[in-house]
Amino acid sequence: MLKTKSLTPLQYKIIVNKATEYPNTGEFTDTETLGTYLCRQCGIALFRSQNKFHSGCGWASFDDELTGKVKHQPDADGRRTEITCANCDGHLGHIFHGEGFTRLNQRYCVNSASLDFVEDTEVLETEEIILAAGCFWGVEYYLKKIPGVIYTAVGYCGGHIDNPAYEDVKQETTGHLEVVRVIWDSKKQNLETILKVFFETHDPEQTDGQGPDIVNQYLSAIFYYNEAQKQTAQSVMNLLTNKGYKLATQLREAEPFWIGEEYHRDYYNRKGTLPYCHGYTKRF
Repeated sequence: MLKTKSLTPLQYKIIVNKATEYPNTGEFTDTETLGTYLCRQCGIALFRSQNKFHSGCGWASFDDELTGKVKHQPDADGRRTEITCANCDGHLGHIFHGEGFTRLNQRYCVNSASLDFVEDTEVLETEEIILAAGCFWGVEYYLKKIPGVIYTAVGYCGGHIDNPAYEDVKQETTGHLEVVRVIWDSKKQNLETILKVFFETHDPEQTDGQGPDIVNQYLSAIFYYNEAQKQTAQSVMNLLTNKGYKLATQLREAEPFWIGEEYHRDYYNRKGTLPYCHGYTKRF
């Protein structure tokens, strides 16, 4: 699935327009955690962490790819070899040979903006949705407990300015909702189950926020990537409508996702407490 609609301008510039990050600015340049690096644009697995190494070049470096997942082609400059995602052709960076860094003697030099990282060492294909259901602390807490979910990230979506800060969003001047980006292993989970948990862990009938949080940034919404996701969401919503629920949940096309500040991420697990404005209510 293509996720181009949720790319920030920087991600779009690099992945689609083949630009390059400034050295030593990428999120994954020095990451050592075990897991898998996914294509940010389509979600397929590209590299495993065991093939990552420190090259000192200023970009994330790998000495091997998952077989057949990366395409090699002459760069437009006529000197280098460009690497792209073999599935969606998203630009990743370049590959260099003969530098002697590792036994394989090759270096995949990759822009962090072209990647997602998940702490799963076996995943091959993923799917994603962006969900809004009130304060993103509580939404993330429940969604990341779903079997097969391998990544969640709190952030902002649906507004009209770039790179919004929490202090701006809470003033209701940017139009953004608090959201959670959810990625799951598509061989282990499906969108219908994700959405049922979504609807059972917040009040989808509330029109002015969520729980005691009465503000527009806490509205309920599903940001879908394609027609298939839209139809699945509508089908799940119809199940509730047929039960008599008057849903306030918005069904919206995906827009750029801006990751939230560090102190918001994985909030309740770090605090060791439970959400105060979200809980479980069986609806299906």
